[in-house]
Amino acid sequence: MRVNIILMAILTAFFFLCSAAYTIWHMLAYDGGVEWTGTLGLALTGLMSGLIGFYLVLVWRGQGGVEHPSDRLDAEIDDADPEEGHFSPWSWWPIGVGFALALVFLSVTGPTFLIPISAALLLITLVGWVYEHYRGNFTH
Repeated sequence: MRVNIILMAILTAFFFLCSAAYTIWHMLAYDGGVEWTGTLGLALTGLMSGLIGFYLVLVWRGQGGVEHPSDRLDAEIDDADPEEGHFSPWSWWPIGVGFALALVFLSVTGPTFLIPISAALLLITLVGWVYEHYRGNFTH
């Protein structure tokens, strides 16, 4: 995990330096004009890599500053906690949520009359996914 955090810090610094060098280079080559597309593109790439690094730092702190067994190359399968979470291998709801989200994004870009229909479908599938363990054979 530490290697990933260091790598993200290096990438963040690299992209911000590239953004500054690109801006200076363009200003010298084209009589003082700033080319905003490349400058902002490189700066936002640096910002995004910084956000990923910040997330990794938060995950590192959440683990108590110790490496998770899945982060070590010499770890065995039995080293990890056997309970990693609760997952439903029989569930079809994630596929419905994915379809509804795809329909939401499609309706935003094209046929806008589908926005309320796709939003309602997304809400129904999300509620179904959240409450799937409260009814049927797998109730708590």
